[in-house]
Formats: sequence, structure tokens, C-alpha cells
Amino acid sequence: MQRIMLKSKLHRVTTTHSDLNYEGSCAIDETLMDAADIKEYERIDVWNINNGERFSTYAIRAERNSGIISVNGSAARKAAPGDLLIIASFMSLDDSETKRHAPRLVYADSENRIARTSNQIPAQTASA
Repeated sequence: MQRIMLKSKLHRVTTTHSDLNYEGSCAIDETLMDAADIKEYERIDVWNINNGERFSTYAIRAERNSGIISVNGSAARKAAPGDLLIIASFMSLDDSETKRHAPRLVYADSENRIARTSNQIPAQTASA
């Protein structure tokens, strides 16, 4: 059996550009792409924290260390500069491979610089 698993995510990156007239895609700072193991032209899912929009597109490189996160083409209607996004990529694994799998989680600061990385999402706890 194959399972689709989270491969990596960029958590709380800030949209810097939104260009309706640019050929569709999402431009991501190459440093962030490398940290999350996202390849150019790889399919990504984008989840907008500000407005709840969710869409799929593909990644393209933006200048290394530029902090650019640009949502382009028709997707530009789903994210505006200043919006916080989660960008995720997925992979297909055999059921046996899932036991050893650990995603790459990259957490960004307000300037889209790497604040920290992890391979495990913290467990959610009950509130008092």
C-alpha cells in the first residue's frame, strides 16, 4: 500500500508579492526551498492562514536570501502581500517506509528567514 505523506513544509512564511499577470506559480526564496527540499517545478500546496484559502501550484526559485514569497497568476487572487502562508510538499511512500519517515519542517521569521527547523510537529495538548 502507498500512502501520501508530508515531505516538507514552510511554516508561516509571509507573502511578499502577488502578481496576477505573472505566469502561474509560487516563487520561493531558494534558501527556503533548499531547507524544505522543495525542487523547482515541484507541486506544492499553499494554505493561507489569513483568509483560509487553499490551493495547489508549483514552486519556482526566487533569488537566494531575498525572502521572496510571490504568489502568481490566478493564485494571486488567493494571497496578498503580508498574508501568512504554509507551503507544503508531499511524497508517496510504501506503508513500511512510513515508520522511518520524518518530514522537513522549516519555521520562518517575519522576514522569511529560517527561524528553526524540525522533523516533528509538537503534540497538541488539551487546554485547561
